Amino acid sequence: MLKRITGKEFRESGLLWFVNTKLHLFGMAIVLDMDTDELYAARVKFRGFDNENNTNGYIKVSEYLKDNAEVLLKESKE
Repeated sequence: MLKRITGKEFRESGLLWFVNTKLHLFGMAIVLDMDTDELYAARVKFRGFDNENNTNGYIKVSEYLKDNAEVLLKESKE
């Protein structure tokens, strides 16, 4: 099953930040073009985010998990 979400939804959920925190280790990032909603991978020189962005990212991902925990558990058992 596949449910397409927009780049904006992916960013607002905090999952773009979460994925990029892992990709930065390899000098990579997923970039969201806010004008076209296009997502693409890019090679980057920076590593990690500042404290404010990390705090906001953790809050967004925690809210996403809280709001979707039942569905995620149900889907994992199917």
